[in-house]
Amino acid sequence: MTGPDSIPKTAWDDLDESRTALRVVVNGNEVRALVPDRLLLSDFLRDHLGLTALKVSCGEGACGACTIVIDEEPARSCTLLAVQTEGARIVTLEGINAPQGLNHVQQLFQQSHALQCGYCTPGLLMTVHCMIERGLDPNSDQVAQYLSGHLCRCTGYRNILTAVRNALGGGNQVEKREDNG
Repeated sequence: MTGPDSIPKTAWDDLDESRTALRVVVNGNEVRALVPDRLLLSDFLRDHLGLTALKVSCGEGACGACTIVIDEEPARSCTLLAVQTEGARIVTLEGINAPQGLNHVQQLFQQSHALQCGYCTPGLLMTVHCMIERGLDPNSDQVAQYLSGHLCRCTGYRNILTAVRNALGGGNQVEKREDNG
């Protein structure tokens, strides 16, 4: 559990504005904080909880780089206020990363050359996480529909789509690593 005293002091702490008590579960850990009413969720996660895997690019929710999972649904953290998530269960990329090395989907992205600069990758991985949880058919039109909200300026999407379909079980896959402890 994290309390307001454990949140690092930042520039917004000195602003004279209304604050609201926030209680959320982030990556399985309960977090309680007193946050400014206008604080974006992306800023809360990155600047105050140190969860920097999520990226903020467009600031409008159009690019998908800031995608996280809120109550099992993909969501854009740059368009939500932190106070809007009161009581929610939030998962960031740090919450699905393998303890050592790359997780299975990250391995598939690497094998398929589905990333270059990596800026869009965290958001894509969070969306793929939701797709796997839902058991989406890798050949479904829904795959492209889920990915349509993500912008990538480096790869041209073909390799991303290959990696995603492989992650959903529709192609030659990297063997899943098993930790022997």
